[in-house]
Amino acid sequence: MTMGYKTDWFKGIFPALVTPFTPDDRVDEAAYRELIRFVLPHVNGVVPCGTTGEFSYMTMEERRQAIQICLDEVNGRVPVLAGTGCTSTRDTVALTTWAQEAGAAGALVVAPYFLKPSFNEVYDHFRAVDEIGLPMVLYNIPQCAGTHFKWWTAEGMALDFDNSIGIKDSSGDLPFMEAMFEKVSGKVSIFVGHDEVVQPALAAGADGAILASANLIPDIWQKVYQATLAGDIETAQAWQQKVQKLVRIVVRCSSTQAVKEGLRAMGLEMGNSRHPIMPGGGFKREDYEELRLQLEALGKIEQVPVTYDLGGRQVETRLCATPQTPRTISGFVLKVGEGFAGPPFQELAHVDLLIGLKDGPVGRAIERSLAEWGAERGLQLINQRPRTLIVPTVTLRTAKQRRLFAEAAEGVNLAIRASVEDGFLPEGALDDLALIVNAFVHPAASIAKRVAFNNYKATMQAIRKALEGRPTVEELLHEKASARHPFRYAP
Repeated sequence: MTMGYKTDWFKGIFPALVTPFTPDDRVDEAAYRELIRFVLPHVNGVVPCGTTGEFSYMTMEERRQAIQICLDEVNGRVPVLAGTGCTSTRDTVALTTWAQEAGAAGALVVAPYFLKPSFNEVYDHFRAVDEIGLPMVLYNIPQCAGTHFKWWTAEGMALDFDNSIGIKDSSGDLPFMEAMFEKVSGKVSIFVGHDEVVQPALAAGADGAILASANLIPDIWQKVYQATLAGDIETAQAWQQKVQKLVRIVVRCSSTQAVKEGLRAMGLEMGNSRHPIMPGGGFKREDYEELRLQLEALGKIEQVPVTYDLGGRQVETRLCATPQTPRTISGFVLKVGEGFAGPPFQELAHVDLLIGLKDGPVGRAIERSLAEWGAERGLQLINQRPRTLIVPTVTLRTAKQRRLFAEAAEGVNLAIRASVEDGFLPEGALDDLALIVNAFVHPAASIAKRVAFNNYKATMQAIRKALEGRPTVEELLHEKASARHPFRYAP
């Protein structure tokens, strides 16, 4: 007999809230409330203490604290689906019971993880939680829990329990979701939890989405959801495509730290993830640069006026600035930046960059280099505004190397043009500035398009780092534990 049921409230977009931590590693209540206020106008519900909320790194008391803060700040405006799953049935029952008493609308319960119980044992685990009486959402995330629901086990658990209201599937396994639509659609709610396949899942019949990236772009996910409801699949697909690179970074590059770094760039300070996750680890500095560019393209980082002090005169520009961006950029005697971009390993780009005044040390170094070495060493003057010299890290010995280095030079030029367009290299300063770009092209590289594109990305990073003075001392201290050799892409 069917016993699971479908509620009116479990539908739409639910962000899997990050849990902010203070520098001394406590739950940051003020930041948490700020985040909830930020997402609330755009969402249908919220999820504290899910995977993105780092529940597995929190004590039971901290989880109760975070859920209570969320309930208090939301104050009944949207449902709060509390993450209450634990490794043991005893702890899961205890936390779910507390969440019911605290006023949560429901519990998101992950399959017990680490010891990988059998499906019969997983079934009994969820049956024990069901007996509490709080609406329960079964949570399938095999990449973390180590147990992937089968359609028959998911169907059984969804329909056998009195208080089962839905399934959240974060596997990204669309055939599994299709089986769920076949077996339980209309009987319980089916939610997608994998950010890269939201629109296809909604179009196929999912009732909503619980997403890490909804911390960053809750309004866009609401547009995808509403367009799908209205049958406007073309609009929904267009929005999914616009955010696809951003969500790929979030999903595949240490999502907890990625989301927090993205929020920081947007002006919402959430601290860092707890160890063993660390800044510069799974989410590398070059991932941050990519994420920032995607947030800028989506209008999530505000353009502000910035002054370039060129010594004798000042140039005004507008650019997408993070809280770390100086509002006056000076010190153009010598500015240094570095950028990495890959994969694949053979097409990895590594750029070292100098920016300075044309009549200063950088400009003089360009003229001296051209006079003393010139084409003999592969040096090329590739731009006049700003005056730009590209220098190969590896001596160009073959026609293939020279051809691929020309591709790298084209990528560098594209980055310069893009930096002019986005305001980081202001039009009014181009006649004053000089750049030296030391570009690495692997001797075994062969994919010309990737060489060009990776050098474009690496140069974009290097220009911004040089002008913003990054990495700062604070960033270096944050990342010192995860420092790696530049060729960390190697096996």
